[in-house]
Amino acid sequence: MDWLERVGRLRQWARGGVRAPHKPLLMLYALGRFRRDPGGTMRYSEVEQDLRELLADYGPPRPTSPAYPFHHLVSDGVWEVRTDLGDGSPGTGVQVLRESGARGQLAAGLRAELDADPALLGRLARLLLEVHFPPSLHDDLAAAVGLELEPDGGMLGAAGRVPGRRRAGELRQQVLVAYEYRCAFCGFDGAIGRVPVGLEAAHVRWWAFQGPDEVANCMCLCSLHHKLFDRGVLGLDVGRRITVSREFVGRGTAARAQVLDLSGRDLIGPQTGSDGIAAAHIAWHTAQVFRGEPRAVECSAAG
Repeated sequence: MDWLERVGRLRQWARGGVRAPHKPLLMLYALGRFRRDPGGTMRYSEVEQDLRELLADYGPPRPTSPAYPFHHLVSDGVWEVRTDLGDGSPGTGVQVLRESGARGQLAAGLRAELDADPALLGRLARLLLEVHFPPSLHDDLAAAVGLELEPDGGMLGAAGRVPGRRRAGELRQQVLVAYEYRCAFCGFDGAIGRVPVGLEAAHVRWWAFQGPDEVANCMCLCSLHHKLFDRGVLGLDVGRRITVSREFVGRGTAARAQVLDLSGRDLIGPQTGSDGIAAAHIAWHTAQVFRGEPRAVECSAAG
C-alpha cells in the first residue's frame, strides 16, 4: 500500500476555496505522538485541547471543532478509533467522544510501515505541510506537533516535487523584480553584495487552495512580514492597503513600528508593467487567513 499517496489524498470538505485543514492537522499531531510513543493511543478527552489549539492557531479563522477530524479521518484508511465498548468511532459529537472513552491512533498498517521504515514519518510530514500549508509556517507547525524537519526540505513524488508546482527560484526572481527587491509592506531591501537576503515571494492565495504560481498572486515580502501575512496578522483591503488584525497584541516600540503602524498604508509596488495582486486572491486571504477584524486606521497612519 502506498501510504504517501493515501495521506496525500485525504478527503476534505471543500467549497469555493474554503480552508478545512482539520484532517491534515490531526495527522501531523498523530505523527508527532507516534514519534514520541509508537504504541500509544490518543484519548479524545486528553488531546481535545491540544487539537483545539492547533485548529485555532493554524486552521481557518472561523470557530471549529476537533471532533470532526477525530471521527471522519477513519474513512481515509489512515486512522482508527475505538471506544470502551469496542472498535469504531461513536460519531462527531464532542460529548459522546468524551463519555465513550474514544481513543484514536494511526491505522495498524501505517504503524507497521512506520516501524519498518522510520524515514517514512518525515516524508509524510513533509507531504502534509507542502500540500496544505505555506512554507513560512512549516517549521512552526512542525514544532507545535513535536516533529523535526530535515534541513534539506526535500519533497515527494516520482520527480521529487509536488506535481504542478512552478520552480520556486524562477517565481521568486520574477516577484522580486516586479517589486524592485523591496518588501511591499515595509520597504526592506537588504542584500549581501548583489544577493538579496530576507526577501521572499509570498503567495496571497495559497497554492493548496488553487492559488496560482504567478506574479498576480504574489508579493515580495521580508521574512517577518511574510510570516505575519500567512498567520493572518496582516492583510490587504480592496484598495490594496495594508490591514492589521485587531487580535494582534504588541506593546513595544518594535511591534508598533513594524506592525501596528502599517495599518492603512499603500503597498510598495509592483512597478509599472507588472501585474498587481488580483482582487479575487485578496478576497480569499481576507476570508480564509486574516484573523478577525482589521484595526481602525489612525490619522497618523493614513496621512
